[in-house]
Amino acid sequence: MTYITNWYILLVAAVIPLFTGAIWYNAKVFGGALKKISGANAEGEKGGHKPIIYILAYVLGLFLAVQMMTITIHQMHVFSLFDGVANAKEPGSDLMILMEKYGHNFRSFGHGAFHGILSSVFFVLPVVGIIALFEKKGGKYIFIHTGYWAITMMLMGGLICHMM
Repeated sequence: MTYITNWYILLVAAVIPLFTGAIWYNAKVFGGALKKISGANAEGEKGGHKPIIYILAYVLGLFLAVQMMTITIHQMHVFSLFDGVANAKEPGSDLMILMEKYGHNFRSFGHGAFHGILSSVFFVLPVVGIIALFEKKGGKYIFIHTGYWAITMMLMGGLICHMM
């Protein structure tokens, strides 16, 4: 059994923030409310959606997908225990025996989604909350952005954990 990074899954997961954002921040969902509470105006929307914005958002989504892989797949951390051990990845080694026995534990969509939710509560909420406090934004602002990231990270974590 070999363990390699499945870049195809990460490339697919990196699209999830764009899709969830298109829905979540739509004017009929939370976009209108966010525009109202953030004080956005039409002048800031001039020029439309430039392709570079989507390209950069996708690249940042890929960064997040890589991080979600390390958060949701516990077995990745086992390899660091054997770093520098000669022949650790050879068949029959202690590492490979361990991975054969336990390598598929906690590898489900639900487990990944759970870690996505935890990450949004214990990482995103504090970051968004601190920014909102200093920008003097209210609880709705925090809810809208943290809710988006909770759903996004839940979907990303579930996909990555289940498919990798």
